[in-house]
Amino acid sequence: MDTLTSIRVFRQVVESGSFVAASERLDISTAMVSKHVMHVEQRLGLRLLNRNSRTLSLTEPGRVYFERSKTILDDLEQTELELGSLNRAPRGTLRLSCPSWAPGQRLAEHLAEYRRRYPEVIVDVSFEDRMVDLVEEGYDLAVRVTSSEALSPGLIARPVRPVSYFLAASTEYIKRHGVPTSPEELARHDFVAVGNANSLELVGPSGKIDVPMRVVLRYRSLLGVANAIASGIGLAPLPAIVFEDPVFNSRLIPVLLDYPLRQSMIYLVYVSRKYLPLKLLTFRDFLTERISQTPEPRPLALAVSH
Repeated sequence: MDTLTSIRVFRQVVESGSFVAASERLDISTAMVSKHVMHVEQRLGLRLLNRNSRTLSLTEPGRVYFERSKTILDDLEQTELELGSLNRAPRGTLRLSCPSWAPGQRLAEHLAEYRRRYPEVIVDVSFEDRMVDLVEEGYDLAVRVTSSEALSPGLIARPVRPVSYFLAASTEYIKRHGVPTSPEELARHDFVAVGNANSLELVGPSGKIDVPMRVVLRYRSLLGVANAIASGIGLAPLPAIVFEDPVFNSRLIPVLLDYPLRQSMIYLVYVSRKYLPLKLLTFRDFLTERISQTPEPRPLALAVSH
């Protein structure tokens, strides 16, 4: 009797809740289902199921075996799918959601290289700072910059690389208001906030410092915040990559570099591990490689005359 088939039957019994339901789903007799389960138990020398005429439950070894064999079977199915796709080219439209501040030169270069490799895939990119519903809105993949606690437990999230944030100001603002040299001095400065934020967390020599912000303008878009800061309205935390953008690199400077802001993580988020289309597999792996291998810029404070 084929052991792999028996393991798959055992999994179906557990997920169906009974031998009869498993036999119906697998289109084999109840007696054959029972033989497969017995084959697994005899091979292991362990009882995996407690069963009588009315109830069915996993033993403790059965629970461990079910969880691990389920993972192995899922991985095997995914591997077979990927190997079966090797002789086919990915094609179709891949819908991607990215943060509003992402459409810089680096992303454009990544997309151009992916296009050269896979010319039959059209990448349809939306830039927004809200948490899109991948299923309801039909997205294949989302790039999210957040903490692990903020991720939806129902989605697969692949961590790619940390993202550093720096407190930013424009050269014009600094000339008018001076460079803050301590967290305490921030109380006299104006801030532009994302959404409903009213404070920011700095990390000093003695630990975390919670700094209230005197908010004078709010945006629902981080790109909007970056434009407002570049126009001299106030201060705001911005991701490091914004400082190297040609639109901002001569207008924005970081302040209080001795008091870094809390890091976030870039995640690639998608719906399921199973049966991923080739366009998603190739783009996920390509973007993971490119982002993880691209060093994060570290903006340097400029000398500003007052």
